[in-house]
Amino acid sequence: MNIVLFLSFANIFCQGSEDLKLWYKTSSGNIWENALPIGNGFQGAMVYGNVEKDIFQLNEGTVWSGSPNRNDNPNALEALPKVRELIFKGEYKAAENLANEKIITKKSHGQMFQSVGNLELTFTDHENYSNYYRELDIENAIAKTTYNVDGVTYTREAFTSFQDRVMIIKLSADKPNKLSFSASLTSKHVKQEIKVNGKNELSLWGTTSDHEGVEGKVKFNALARIKTDGGNITKSANTVNIKNANSVTIHVSIASNFNNYKDINGDENQRAKDYMNKAFDKNFEIMKAQHIAAYQKYFNRVKLDLGTTDASKLPTDERLKKFNDTEDPSFVTLYYQYGRYLLISSSQPGGQPANLQGIWNGSMKPAWDSKYTININTEMNYWPAEKTNLSEMHEPLLKMIMELSETGKETAKVMYDADGWLAHHNTDIWRITGPVDGSFWGIWNGGGAWLSQHLWEHYLYTGDKMYLKSVYPAIKGAAEFYVDFLVEHPKYKWLVIAPGNSPENAPEEHQRASITAGSTMDNQLVFDVFSTTINAAKALGEDKELIEKLEGLKKRLPPMQIGKHNQLQEWLDDVDSPTDNHRHISHLYGLYPSNQISPYNNPKLFAAAKNTLLQRGDVSTGWSMGWKVNWWAKMQDGNHAYQLIKNQLMPLGSVRGGGGTYNNLFDAHPPFQIDGNFGCTSGITEMLMQSSDGAVHLIPALPDNFKNGMISGLKTRGGFTIDNMIWENGKLTSVKITSTLGGNLRLRTPNEIKSKSGKKLKKASGENKNDFFVVSEIKEPIISKDSDIQPIQLKRTFLYDIPTQKGRSYTFKMK
Repeated sequence: MNIVLFLSFANIFCQGSEDLKLWYKTSSGNIWENALPIGNGFQGAMVYGNVEKDIFQLNEGTVWSGSPNRNDNPNALEALPKVRELIFKGEYKAAENLANEKIITKKSHGQMFQSVGNLELTFTDHENYSNYYRELDIENAIAKTTYNVDGVTYTREAFTSFQDRVMIIKLSADKPNKLSFSASLTSKHVKQEIKVNGKNELSLWGTTSDHEGVEGKVKFNALARIKTDGGNITKSANTVNIKNANSVTIHVSIASNFNNYKDINGDENQRAKDYMNKAFDKNFEIMKAQHIAAYQKYFNRVKLDLGTTDASKLPTDERLKKFNDTEDPSFVTLYYQYGRYLLISSSQPGGQPANLQGIWNGSMKPAWDSKYTININTEMNYWPAEKTNLSEMHEPLLKMIMELSETGKETAKVMYDADGWLAHHNTDIWRITGPVDGSFWGIWNGGGAWLSQHLWEHYLYTGDKMYLKSVYPAIKGAAEFYVDFLVEHPKYKWLVIAPGNSPENAPEEHQRASITAGSTMDNQLVFDVFSTTINAAKALGEDKELIEKLEGLKKRLPPMQIGKHNQLQEWLDDVDSPTDNHRHISHLYGLYPSNQISPYNNPKLFAAAKNTLLQRGDVSTGWSMGWKVNWWAKMQDGNHAYQLIKNQLMPLGSVRGGGGTYNNLFDAHPPFQIDGNFGCTSGITEMLMQSSDGAVHLIPALPDNFKNGMISGLKTRGGFTIDNMIWENGKLTSVKITSTLGGNLRLRTPNEIKSKSGKKLKKASGENKNDFFVVSEIKEPIISKDSDIQPIQLKRTFLYDIPTQKGRSYTFKMK
């Protein structure tokens, strides 16, 4: 490629700031899912943008019902042998019934993430307005509303400061003395007190709800303090009134008494006051600039450009309606970066992890309590963290996993007489680890196993040995639980999890009970837990005896199996139905996010995974479609992955039985679940770059719709950064790769490349010597005698080994 071509591409792919806005010509009305989310990882708000009565619905990450509690069921230990006996006899319904009686918790099934309340701004005589416009600028993390009344243009800007931990709202008019409104705080909490401090500060104090026998003891205080330029302020009852101002700035501070999952002795009032006092006297423009800088430190790390068409000129809700019938590649870019925006805004170091709704919830009793569903949803929230260069956003989840490794020890001992730790399929801010919701869902004990893989993943991307040493006890503890919990299957003689299940599905042949022994996902999880512990121990030079023990146990785990329908079996028995369209396809965990099913190392398993995807179908709930984008990307089928993006980016209700997307681009299960947003951002990344199968694979799943494009700033395992990767007509034309850790860079590309200097690259051979790319060898699959499975014909790729030095960059171009 000549230099002129390179420069012309650099000019073509220049992501404009206008492309990174959600914007509308209409207000939210009273529809929460139309409002626009802002957040700083601690405090969140939904901005409605209504003219006459604007609403800022408020959240704070620690405002949960209940108080410190445990929900273990000690009766489980006595019942465990009988439950296993029934499973092995094939009496699944009886086993499920006994598990409901003796294993599922008789205490709390998890507490609720709750709304704080609303800040409501009421404007009289503003009903006749024109030129309405509202936006969420995800490049700057600022929401804005503008409109015109009687020749005056009114503007409202809002952001949740990353620098100051408060929300700032500035209201202004372009003519003097024209801004008049009243402000109030409202809340649905039963225990609450609303008052006006002085004449310019609203205060909402409350205590969260009791729930399922656990007393609500989280106390919180929300303050809204008002500063005016011109005009005057008065108060009436619990309202502050502003008359004839030029502009008004409102600071909103929220704090609770929550210190950690076992300590709620903080002073919510003093904390809220301290946050407020620290920020209130600062200049608005300075605060805004500091906020943007703090946010862009993360957001600007990744640039994506897939091209632009005239469709990008439409409001966001209209683009959503038309997306499936038009070419609108920059809408995919917007959705991709929106996922990164939401993760930055809902998950900051020192805060709580993004829950089922991130940090945004308008309800006192949200769906599924807006908890942490750890049989897929919580993990999916963090799939984009490392690879989209947001490693710091991973920290709240990693901290929660360490806390669960503490609470889960008691659950393991009390319920199963096992060492180590575990968590079942749900947890909350109190870090419960007992089984909830009923045996059909709650008997699964793989939550800790899956979450522990995130501890290892963070190390694989950062190479931080001190960090690995600090989390190794939790990684090891997850393995120690299964060392004790695994039991020999009387028929197959393999070591299996019993009871377990394949979330949240059940075959007809098992009496529609989900409880089972040795589901494929359970087996895959135990394989990963053991492999990760072995690899972590080797990296740290520890636990040689444990390594030998786990290597021996791995050999006794069930292999994956290909069934009579050429599918990857979901259970030990070949009982899958090719017409099953269940939203969970849990046994494809081995394809993604795990790397046990490889197109290059396990071609028949890879083909079976594809058949399973085809048999399950594309239409599903929103988060499930997000997972499927990742799977089809792993299948190296960009067109099918893009079809799932199109399915996900459809207005809710467009497809019977499917999810979709709300007007504010929140993912619809339905209802709203944020995991689909994060899952799709991850999937688009996997279409453009993968690094889990022993190499860095560039543009592995490029759809026809993305023939030309550019991305910069992606991270890979082994600490490599992919910069300025440009492709034309589906071929890689140039890329710069920076090595932060050194070591061998094994690079897989769709076409031949060479170094910038023209030097020919060394073709790869043998195993990758870079330890960050180790792929643990699996057992040969068992294939049904009725199967005629054949490997998939893969596209030709080119594989190179490139030695790198820490801190150096390497540029490659098309050969």
